[in-house]
Amino acid sequence: MKDLDAGKAGTFRIGGNISVNRLGFGAMRLTGKGIWGDPADRAECLRALRCLPELGINFIDTADSYGPDVSEHLIREALHPYGDIVVATKAGLVRTGPEQWHPVGRPEYLRQQALMSLRFLGVSQIGLWQLHRIDPKVPRDEQFGAIKSLLDDGLIRHAGLSEVSVEEIEAAEKVFPVSTVQNRFNLIDRTSEAVLGHCESNGIGFIPWFPLASGDLAKPGSMLDSIAKRHNAVPSQIALAWVLKRSPVLLPIPGTSRARHLEENVGAVNIVLSDEEFFALDKEGRAAFQHA
Repeated sequence: MKDLDAGKAGTFRIGGNISVNRLGFGAMRLTGKGIWGDPADRAECLRALRCLPELGINFIDTADSYGPDVSEHLIREALHPYGDIVVATKAGLVRTGPEQWHPVGRPEYLRQQALMSLRFLGVSQIGLWQLHRIDPKVPRDEQFGAIKSLLDDGLIRHAGLSEVSVEEIEAAEKVFPVSTVQNRFNLIDRTSEAVLGHCESNGIGFIPWFPLASGDLAKPGSMLDSIAKRHNAVPSQIALAWVLKRSPVLLPIPGTSRARHLEENVGAVNIVLSDEEFFALDKEGRAAFQHA
């Protein structure tokens, strides 16, 4: 695995003082079907997690709702103590069954969940904690205030938001420093282009979830397929290489429960897209997004 090093993707400083390699790992898939319960192959999940340091991945994204709690427990079992690995987690969604997600943003609940994550991860401070969703049933300033109290009390070092608009980021920034934003973004989903621009202008890390999506662009004979063959790669690696080239504030977190697939994802850092390839893919992706 010596040729597989996530560090080749470059680094980003979360909050200006926590340096991580830009290619991270998303831990949502370390669970059962529907992101519910234990994984089908627990041993393989642990093996994949233990490969992360060897592959140069030092940024993990998880959440209390993945399982729920299953992902955090597996991360601790596989990697604690974490050394230079930053384990970011989230709260604000509760689970009532497979594929069921409900926002809960009451301040006392958010604090409770942050305390639980501290316990489950086995740390005294969470390097990055993110609000999984802004709960529309609770005044957002109350939710932002809860985050500020977690920062003030030293329970978390940096804070972020997930699935938010520029206006919501600016509102939150009046209460606490927003270090990261986690929105869906990929080659064919450009809904958050304005948010990405805001993050670039303000030094905010943008963590794109579902970064490998390529849709019909990956069909045999397509441009993406042709570029992949040119680089002796698979389409998902090209889609990830495009995300990494798109902006220096993007911190993609492709996830998997299998070590072999993890290695394939990290292989994307060895792909150097030419400007011609990048802009051609960008044009195709925008067209696909507009016609979706």
